[in-house]
Amino acid sequence: MKLKSLSLSYSTKIFKALSEEPRVRILNLLQYHGEMCNSDIELILDYTQTKTSRHMSYLKNSGIVGFRKSDQWIFYYILEEVQGLLNQIWNYIEKDQMLVKDIEVFEVMFSNRELAAFRHGDTAKHFNP
Repeated sequence: MKLKSLSLSYSTKIFKALSEEPRVRILNLLQYHGEMCNSDIELILDYTQTKTSRHMSYLKNSGIVGFRKSDQWIFYYILEEVQGLLNQIWNYIEKDQMLVKDIEVFEVMFSNRELAAFRHGDTAKHFNP
């Protein structure tokens, strides 16, 4: 399901969610990879568990991010409804040096099999380096 229009209330939630750098960086990783767990996001962005969980909760409550449970792991992903809107935003900020560096760190950790996807046996669904 794609968004055809935004209500004022829903768009306000989305724009508030995008108003903090940590949440934009998290969404950038999710956009690039497809889905990730908290521990991988913590490693890549060098955030504490508390900081990561707080921002993930905000993104879930704003209707941008969904999740699935697999054993003890929780994998987060961007909801299909907002994918088109976020794609438009990424067109303008994808070359930002901080976001590019985050993707580079992800690629190194992914290639070294340091991420939870490998510890759990779930490899990326959307990632093709």
